[in-house]
Amino acid sequence: MPREATRRFRAARDSLLEAPDFACARDGFHWPELTEFNWALDWFDVLATGNDKAALTVVEPDGSARSRTFTELSARSNQVANWLRERGARRGDRLVLMLGNTVELWETMLAAIKLGVVVIPASTLLGPADLADRIARGRARHVVAGAAHTAAFDGLADDVTRTVVTPPGGGPAPAGWTPYTEAAAASAVLVPDGPTRAGDPMLLYFTSGTTASPKLVEHTHVSYPVGHLTTMYWIGLRPGDVHLNISSPGWAKHAWSSFFAPWNAGAGVLAYNYERFDAAAMLGVMAERGVTTFCAPPTVWRMLVQADLAAHRPSLLRAAVAAGEPLNPEVIEQVRAAWGLTVRDGFGQTETTLAIGNPPGEPVKLGSMGRPMPGYPIVLVDPVSGEPGSLGEICVELAHRPLALMAGYRDDAARAAESMRAGYYHTGDIAMVDDDGYLTYVGRSDDVFKASDYRISPFELESVLIEHPAVAEAAVVPAPDPVRLAVPKAYVLLAAGFPADAATAKAILRHARAQLAPYKRVRRLEFADLPKTISGKIRRVELRALETAAGLSRRPGEFREDDFPDLRT
Repeated sequence: MPREATRRFRAARDSLLEAPDFACARDGFHWPELTEFNWALDWFDVLATGNDKAALTVVEPDGSARSRTFTELSARSNQVANWLRERGARRGDRLVLMLGNTVELWETMLAAIKLGVVVIPASTLLGPADLADRIARGRARHVVAGAAHTAAFDGLADDVTRTVVTPPGGGPAPAGWTPYTEAAAASAVLVPDGPTRAGDPMLLYFTSGTTASPKLVEHTHVSYPVGHLTTMYWIGLRPGDVHLNISSPGWAKHAWSSFFAPWNAGAGVLAYNYERFDAAAMLGVMAERGVTTFCAPPTVWRMLVQADLAAHRPSLLRAAVAAGEPLNPEVIEQVRAAWGLTVRDGFGQTETTLAIGNPPGEPVKLGSMGRPMPGYPIVLVDPVSGEPGSLGEICVELAHRPLALMAGYRDDAARAAESMRAGYYHTGDIAMVDDDGYLTYVGRSDDVFKASDYRISPFELESVLIEHPAVAEAAVVPAPDPVRLAVPKAYVLLAAGFPADAATAKAILRHARAQLAPYKRVRRLEFADLPKTISGKIRRVELRALETAAGLSRRPGEFREDDFPDLRT
């Protein structure tokens, strides 16, 4: 018989799956009360019983694929769990998991959850210094990594177990590393060593650090697995769907949409294990594999609209969403024109699940990231007065704390207390809300700046800039000015075929001038590659530092409004 925890989880899930509209979902949803819960045992294994549908398919660039049914993944993760236990893994131990989109990644995640081992996901792009920091601060006792990345772990302490995943025919394991293939000899029957408390730690995420050093975010056995019911609802996932999420393993968004959300719904996960992003190839995979729901960050959507979307319309695609950064209205319009689908924006953080979004079947206001998700008490708080208002920092009310909120910042009590001050969890993001309850992103509290005493949102200006065909991506930051204190400056990544010359700069500045109020006008422009975190977010903090260093001097290659006297014509 299913445990009471399973029944409560299913009831909460079904209230969202069966809700006829957003109002019913919001009013009818309640976070399940759970004292003991192990998502891999109490939900995934229950879902997997007798279930021969594909739970996971990993497609390679050459078209080959590896697939596992729910039943197979359940049994296989049991084997991996038993094998890790034999090698010393115990409840509460920390395990650094550094794999690409390979089947072994999902097997190891499930196995660790079943054992109560805390996973520290790590991107394959991390270098030795980053990994040493994660192992030291995370106090990791186990590492599972791909064969191409074992050298990055040189210098590990002898008491850290090392498991290597090698591709077929990849040769022997490096010295000191145990091959993952040995797990195949372990028993497929797992006997848990005891109950899993709902509040036990399950994941430790290092944030991507767009403005500061990475924080160590702790999630529990309910905050992410159960919390991603909101992500499931926002995407519009249904049992039997084939869901493709474009996100690199090691980052929270991968767990969001390539693990918890689809399996909460009983949908299948499709992963495309490309080495270099190719829009046409990915669209071909979507069509060939029958993708029904699709999630990608704005960076990918901006690359997709550079391709011929109309010629690559995935016939079964029902829902398309974006998260990670705000999605520009121009991109939404281009996808709608080509596919007849509206890309629905959403907002969340590593510290949360999907907190604000545009759910399926509801009106979408271009430029808005939607409304608070069921179970999320969102308040906009004025950063100065601390009072709720129509413009302010996006905060989560702690008096009605959602189950999905992180436990805190591990080993950083001061930072945790600062983020949870005055009865709110503070996201650090600024938004405004309209009379219908739709929130529009303004920017990070660090990114919003003043010019001539007017508050400037970089996102608003960037959305106008990318409407110009020459602009693939843009980032706006303040540039020092002797009169206005600061003026908006755009760093622009050009679309293919456009020269980085004065004529292109003039055309872009003219376009911005025609679309923006005078106080918002982009007055300087520089063509450049945009610095990004390894999770793909633009690091405006680096661009601001360039402007601070330049002071009132002109940077090499910079174009200014004053360079073009006839710009008004």
